[in-house]
Amino acid sequence: MKQDYNATDELTNFIDEDLIWSEIAEAEKADKAQVRDIIAKALERNGLTPAETAILLKNQDKDLDEEIFDAAKSIKKGIYGNRLVLFAPLYITNECGNQCEYCGFNAKNRSLQRRTLTSEEIHKEVEVLEKQGHKRLLLVYGEHPKHDADWIAQTVRDVYSVTSGKSGEIRRVNINCAPLDVEGFRKLHEVGIGTYQCFQETYHTETYKKLHTGGRKTDFLWRLHTMHRAMEAGIDDVGMGTLFGLHDTTFEVLGLLHHCRQLERDHGVGPHTISFPRLEPALGSEIAFNPPYPTSGHEFKKIVAVLRLAVPYTGLILTTRENAEFRRELIEVGVSQLSAGSRTYPGAYSDPEYDRPDVQQFCIGDNRSLDEIILSIAGEHGYVPSWCTACYRMGRTGDHFMELAKTGFIQKFCLPNGLLTFKEYLEDYASEETRKAGNELIQREVESYDDPKRKKILMDRLARMEAGERDLYI
Repeated sequence: MKQDYNATDELTNFIDEDLIWSEIAEAEKADKAQVRDIIAKALERNGLTPAETAILLKNQDKDLDEEIFDAAKSIKKGIYGNRLVLFAPLYITNECGNQCEYCGFNAKNRSLQRRTLTSEEIHKEVEVLEKQGHKRLLLVYGEHPKHDADWIAQTVRDVYSVTSGKSGEIRRVNINCAPLDVEGFRKLHEVGIGTYQCFQETYHTETYKKLHTGGRKTDFLWRLHTMHRAMEAGIDDVGMGTLFGLHDTTFEVLGLLHHCRQLERDHGVGPHTISFPRLEPALGSEIAFNPPYPTSGHEFKKIVAVLRLAVPYTGLILTTRENAEFRRELIEVGVSQLSAGSRTYPGAYSDPEYDRPDVQQFCIGDNRSLDEIILSIAGEHGYVPSWCTACYRMGRTGDHFMELAKTGFIQKFCLPNGLLTFKEYLEDYASEETRKAGNELIQREVESYDDPKRKKILMDRLARMEAGERDLYI
């Protein structure tokens, strides 16, 4: 019998906490040989079970941790090459009816200035982002009863309607909003959203109950089954995540993986992306300044690396919560998508005094502009910034994308398409220094491209871009 994901009383908790704790307990008994066996298995790029993942996370040998990092770097390079997808979050509203003890948007927070962007203000924000060179946005919303699916869908239409200059247009709108029913998700699907993103925050039910004291978000099961409803509504790509600092880190990673496996069982494919933010200071939140489970830099880097081993073909998203230097380390061991030039409150991009704790959701650690980040990752570290949206426009999403990814598809399509979007950025938006460094990188990439047929197509597309054409892809 098919489960009705809209019927709260029919929902079950598929996160078996006793099983997770038993997997953690067994992991603590593992020896070095078991750790190395799991690393070897991970290098085959077929993923890991939650129990195997727990063994890597609980390893205390720093030399073996370095082997984990090396394996993650190998898998990351083998699947994704040196390509990095860039995006920016666009906060539409910080009005919220929930009472989440770790969030600045908490409904009880009287110190926060509340704001919801009008259609005109959304247009203004998008124009600023387009003139910077952004092509992919993540729209972020607080959860308020007056903001329903119809309203959210209209804000998506507003974003897509804005064009600025020669190539200024948003080609991919992803959504981070409150859980909806199936019909609500169908409305978002109909207006052309890309990935739907929603974080469980913590998979530990008692911690969840303690930290969510008011609003619809108090319903753990309604949130847990959000991805099922989105997929039932036709949204192929979903993104999940957890907030590190609220509960035991190994438990949370295993909760994520069990969630992934449930989606695979029920819908044939797991999440398109996973996010893993760490708790950062937020206005009016004591717990945000003093996390009950602080996550060290080494521990966090290990989480990212182990996730890359466990779910090799799933996109790993890194936000600007982390500082620039640490973000570079995390990119090496697994991150494939990166926010850039981020602002975390409504109206921030057109606000000259953007660093304002009285309105933002949390403090960010990397305040660099988009161009500064691109110069760093491309000019200094040799990564290809990508805004590619070809897959979504060609219907290569969901399980179809995952099937293609496992055959080397990302290198065949995503890298050349990433180079084309990078060229577009260099032609229309980059500073002189970034343009020079970027064109040198593109030249090196083209010269080393080992598929003669695609190389010829790529060179032709690049030449056409220099002549004025835009939005070209393979």
